Amino acid sequence: MPLVPTSTINSSASFFWLMTNDYSDFLPQLRASTEQLLKRLDCFDRAQVLAIGDLTLDEFLTGQVERISREAPVLILRYENTRQLPGGGANAVYNLAKLGGKVKVAGLVGKDDQGKALCGIFEAAGIDTAGILIDSQRPTVTKTRISGHARQSVTQQIVRVDRKSDELPDLDLQLQLADYIRQQIPTVDAVVCSDYGDGVLTRLAIESAVVPNKTIVDAQTNLQRYSGAMLFTPNLPEAEQAVGYSIKNSQTLMQAGRDLLNLTQAQKILITRGEEGMSLFERVNNQEIKNSPPPTFTCKKGEFAIQRWDIPPFNKTDVFDVTGAGDTVVAAMTLALCVGASGWEAAVLGNLAASIVVRQFGTATTTVDEMKSALKVMIDD
Repeated sequence: MPLVPTSTINSSASFFWLMTNDYSDFLPQLRASTEQLLKRLDCFDRAQVLAIGDLTLDEFLTGQVERISREAPVLILRYENTRQLPGGGANAVYNLAKLGGKVKVAGLVGKDDQGKALCGIFEAAGIDTAGILIDSQRPTVTKTRISGHARQSVTQQIVRVDRKSDELPDLDLQLQLADYIRQQIPTVDAVVCSDYGDGVLTRLAIESAVVPNKTIVDAQTNLQRYSGAMLFTPNLPEAEQAVGYSIKNSQTLMQAGRDLLNLTQAQKILITRGEEGMSLFERVNNQEIKNSPPPTFTCKKGEFAIQRWDIPPFNKTDVFDVTGAGDTVVAAMTLALCVGASGWEAAVLGNLAASIVVRQFGTATTTVDEMKSALKVMIDD
């Protein structure tokens, strides 16, 4: 039974349902698909992915507050420790590897300690770093969060320091990166473009990376640059920016899905909507989409028919930090699609993975075993 009656959009009732109900109405579909979803998860380690992106190092520097400085009205911290984690596009790469995928990464780092640290993290996770080029003219994008605490108090972030360049890479580096991407395309099942606007995904890189039925795009702006990719995964503000209007109800949500499919010439669009879950839009040509429940809505007007599935949030209560959750969605969806999952199955697994990482502070990852355990808990509720 579908979440709501399958029909052409004519009311906002289903949108209200999605905002007010928990996932109990979704459980029959989830239970019916559990065996197949578990099989998909078991196959994640067969997927081979090329991840291209703006590689960022997230640093977390922590200290204990001692006193106010006499030099200026600022805190003096006694240094305790520094943690370094992949951030930005690097977080998507790291999530792919932690979920078991065989990952090659393409991108740029500076000739600095931060670049070495990021490459070291990747290599320790079994990621092929042959496609990471050294940019001697630009630093590794680094975001340093400085936090402090008093005795027996919660640690609080005080300031963030960003190191990056607004200049594009030299043309020679752009050409080298584009050439590496072209060489690797035939060797992988999927290509992920993680564009944070830091200069790696230039026109040359994009032209090499976009392949129908293979490329998945997570870009904050200018989605049309990736026209022809298979799947785009904007969040709600990014979708609104791309279409130029607010998504306020079910009608505007459906219209946005159609407009984004037209804008990008994609096969699928996934709009992640925070506490309202996510909506998958897929263009159809009179064929049945296998391994998917009946869509929430079907819209047949316009140049092509669209089917939409609304997937409720799996975790609305234990949310500590949504940083990087979108990267986790992209990683799980990519691996699922690589091993034959339908768009709906891939979205459900992406939603499941994100519901786990938001329980942790900072950018985080999950594993196939954790996803299996979480899925079994959900269907047993």
